[in-house]
Amino acid sequence: MKLSAREKYSYGIGALGKDMICGVIFTYAMVYFTDVLKISAAFVGTLFFFAKFWDAVNDLGMGMVVDNTKTRWGKFRPWLAVGTLINAVVFACLFTDWGLSGTALYVFAAVMYILWGMTYTIMDIPYWSMLPNLTSDKSERDRVAVVPRIFASVGGSLIVGGFGLQIMDFLGKGDAQKGFSYFAYIITAVFIITIAITVTNVKSADHVRAVKEEKTSFKKLLHIISKNDQLLVAIAVILTFNFAMQVMTGVSLYYFLYVAGSKSMFSIFTMFAGIAEISGLFLFPWIAKHLNRNQVYLLASLIPTIGLGLLFVIGYLAPTNFVLTAIAGYGVKFGSGLQLGIVTVVLADVVDYGEYKFGTRNESVTFSIQTLLVKFTSAMGALLTGFALNATGYIPNAVQTASTQNGIRFVMIGVPIVFVALSFMIYKTKFKLHGAYYDKIMNVLALRKEKLDERLANNS
Repeated sequence: MKLSAREKYSYGIGALGKDMICGVIFTYAMVYFTDVLKISAAFVGTLFFFAKFWDAVNDLGMGMVVDNTKTRWGKFRPWLAVGTLINAVVFACLFTDWGLSGTALYVFAAVMYILWGMTYTIMDIPYWSMLPNLTSDKSERDRVAVVPRIFASVGGSLIVGGFGLQIMDFLGKGDAQKGFSYFAYIITAVFIITIAITVTNVKSADHVRAVKEEKTSFKKLLHIISKNDQLLVAIAVILTFNFAMQVMTGVSLYYFLYVAGSKSMFSIFTMFAGIAEISGLFLFPWIAKHLNRNQVYLLASLIPTIGLGLLFVIGYLAPTNFVLTAIAGYGVKFGSGLQLGIVTVVLADVVDYGEYKFGTRNESVTFSIQTLLVKFTSAMGALLTGFALNATGYIPNAVQTASTQNGIRFVMIGVPIVFVALSFMIYKTKFKLHGAYYDKIMNVLALRKEKLDERLANNS
């Protein structure tokens, strides 16, 4: 089934506001807490870890809730609408100055950050769970999958990451708190408008072929995860690559402020990284058409490694070189764009594989794994960053010691290279949903559908 342009782009635009919200949290929340609110880096790192670990558990629970939902509007859109409105309020409150200090400030930060993650889950799980039901055609799925990813990269990486500091400086006019607050309010409005477009126009996800109807219990959830070998491979692939990118994103502002010594280089790096991620996603269908999946994943892993290696060299030789910093940022995130395209399609394929093996699709549970892993890796990255900063004597808004700079440099460059390489090895050796085997699975599912349609026609 081919999706209409209206539905395809209405679905994609929802990711624009959604990932602008997410981009602020992933890129600036830690700096906001440590440098604006003056909360201890170790406390923030610990908070982020436990909050996102708890949130990861919620993702699975929300996946079960969505899979078990039946309404006249489908099972995805009601949760998408409700979750967006609640999360928008929490997000705006998180970046509002309430005049708190001391213990009250620490409690407020902890409670609001945890609430943000929990409410974001309510809308994020149904959003991505729509994808496998929009189309079952492999080529069409490759094309559709990159649309929300492109919008997400425009919102989270290009606008928020590339221009966020300048926008906040302009809005705050020297007052960092006001800059964060006004920026958050604007993004909240964009978030609500873009998701409203998705909820209003995307209805194809609710029209899916009939399969065995069973409630998704916690026992069944564990069975889905433990027995689906390709889901376990996808988990390992996403976990390792996302950990690399989340660690780099979490510490990047600290790296450019205190190692490279230039706030403007952070904007250059992030802006070109955002452009590169969009380019990688845009070119993914074309590249996937001419190369096999293993070759595409090799590119997705090799290019970021080269970009990080270049960043390491220029960090010593020319830390404020505009051109080299832009090239490094482009290299790191072009590969990330390709990888995002691959894993989005991989998870959709895993949904089909689950139906092939177990007779049920479980889209929301499967896609909840992705958001679980993003949050878990973000939690681990924040914990690592927080303790690395504390352990090396990080002092906000001050010149850092050589040991602190080396610690930041290692987290920014060394750790991501190791985990990107590990992700490629897992994908190459363990993932098998491609070629003749994947074609066989889709043929079997098509035959099952034909037989089911015949039975339904005879019964009627």
